[in-house]
Amino acid sequence: MDRPTTEPRIGDDTAAATRPRIQKLAALLVNQIAAGEVIERPASVVKELVENSIDAGATRISVDLERGGIELIRIADDGVGIDPDQLPLALAPHATSKIRNAPDLDRIATKGFRGEALASICSVARLSITSRPHDADAGARIDAEGDDIGPVRPASASPGTTIEVRNLFFNTPARRKFLRTPQTEQTRCVDWVRDLAMAHPAVAFSVTTDGRRALDLPPDQSPRDRVLDIIGRELDDQLVEVAWDQFDDARGVTIWGLVGLPTIARATARAQHVFLAGRVIKDRTIQHALREAYRGLIEPGRHPTAVLMIDMSPEGVDVNVHPAKLEVRFRDQSMVHQAVLHAVRDALRSRDLTPSATDRRPDLAASGAQSPTQILPAHEGDTSGGGIGGPDLVDPARFAELFKRQMPGRDAERLDFAPRAHESPASEPGGPPPGVAASPAPFPPANDPAPAHDSPIRKATRVLQVHRSYLVAEDERGIVLIDQHALHERVMFEKLLARVTGSGGGEGESKLETQRLLTPVAVPAAPASVERLDELTPLLERLGIDAAPLGPATIAVHSFPSFLFSRAVDPLDFMTDLLERVERDAFTPGSEAALHEVLDMMACKAAVKAGDALSEEELAELISMREHVERSGSCPHGRATTVRLTIEDLERLFDRR
Repeated sequence: MDRPTTEPRIGDDTAAATRPRIQKLAALLVNQIAAGEVIERPASVVKELVENSIDAGATRISVDLERGGIELIRIADDGVGIDPDQLPLALAPHATSKIRNAPDLDRIATKGFRGEALASICSVARLSITSRPHDADAGARIDAEGDDIGPVRPASASPGTTIEVRNLFFNTPARRKFLRTPQTEQTRCVDWVRDLAMAHPAVAFSVTTDGRRALDLPPDQSPRDRVLDIIGRELDDQLVEVAWDQFDDARGVTIWGLVGLPTIARATARAQHVFLAGRVIKDRTIQHALREAYRGLIEPGRHPTAVLMIDMSPEGVDVNVHPAKLEVRFRDQSMVHQAVLHAVRDALRSRDLTPSATDRRPDLAASGAQSPTQILPAHEGDTSGGGIGGPDLVDPARFAELFKRQMPGRDAERLDFAPRAHESPASEPGGPPPGVAASPAPFPPANDPAPAHDSPIRKATRVLQVHRSYLVAEDERGIVLIDQHALHERVMFEKLLARVTGSGGGEGESKLETQRLLTPVAVPAAPASVERLDELTPLLERLGIDAAPLGPATIAVHSFPSFLFSRAVDPLDFMTDLLERVERDAFTPGSEAALHEVLDMMACKAAVKAGDALSEEELAELISMREHVERSGSCPHGRATTVRLTIEDLERLFDRR
């Protein structure tokens, strides 16, 4: 039996009466909805109004806050001002002096352009504007509250514009209750002013919070001085200037900025400030380029300090993709990425990245924790050991020479600290598994003499091994302390990468030499890892590993890199570790990052360990290889390999200065 229904049928009078009707929203409600996108908190008001002041050509901007801007935001400038008859129009939605027609959207050069800010603020606060153009004898004032806009009245005013915003969200209590404490809102407001001040060093800025001066920046500063006044002058010698200019015929990009040395990297990205044509932006392309520029120089999870000012043709970027204009869309994203990447890398390459052992990391200073932080300036023309280039900027000529020469009169095993030629790997403690034959070293020697290189470590100095873990040597500026495992790991990583990618002077990419196992090694694995083995196979084959499923939860390893056998690396342990990383989605098997990740694993497991005793010849070789490897100042994980105690540090320690 059909169930009776009480729903009205189509055509019934009841149905017509209950259907929702489409109606035009009231102007106030429209503006309040728009305000929800543009005005999130007091800091949003400060940002929009300060940007308007900058667009108005102001040379001085003052910001006054009460209770974090919740009760009062007053922004005064000495810009061009607003004519009295234009004041009501300034509060109308989508009214602006900055664009005229649709083509203008393709060449926006101002901070604001939509005409939403003042209308949105007016809909959720009590607002007043007092303004006087420079060529006027008197000023004018207009007051507004919600959709109630008052008349324009004469007012005493200095040239420029003053805007007061009181009782933010007074008529939208649901929005007001989501605001944070006045102190938190105040901090966000001041942060916005600081960011905008960094991008406009010619403009004077002041911020007063509840009667107390929180910021006071003079006009006509140099870009570097303005940045240092905001982020701290104590970082002056730990910042590297970035300069890049490839702007030509309305194409390309120019970049100026300051980037921090690796040892002042922070736990969060809050120390990164990126500006496009004076506009604060947050862009994933630029953030990724920054991370790539510091790859291998800082530990995973830490973020470099950076202030980047980017300029390009307005036609090259779409700024009309985000209500608050924080995100942009580049028309040539790859060009911007490459420009930032190479600009930052070139800047870092110019500096010696060996940290001093006596300085502090800024974010640890409060706790008193000691950390090697200061990066000392490089000697003029010094591009050895402390230089950087990164895994994907390996110098092919340098590595070609390194692979060819392998030190005169020594075999490859000695260079890589593998077992001696007259010894069987199986006789060494922790050698390869039984049934595996000894294998040749992966980098064959050559008879070419070693070219001369200027090394910062004095060649006549005897290298001292301390507790079989650390090396001590002398250089021109003091004492160099080296972590033997971290340095050898970096050396081996760069050599392996050059070998596999063909950047060591060979003919394109090549595989690592492989050793066939007499008995396959069975590696327990999760069923999901066995199923994903096909994804991993191309990478494994490239690295000389032949692995295949041996069941639903087992993988058989049939071949293993000769290089790892020579360093007594157990295939079972290596593959178990690799599969665990795949299960954690630590990398995507087909990506270039996966190659770096696995080569890093190889280098880490094959490098000399803390506690390994090294002969004088091996110590000398390791120190020598340090001078031929870019980014030798850090291991592939980003940990420091080398720390310096300068002569000045030693004199201070012994009260000589």
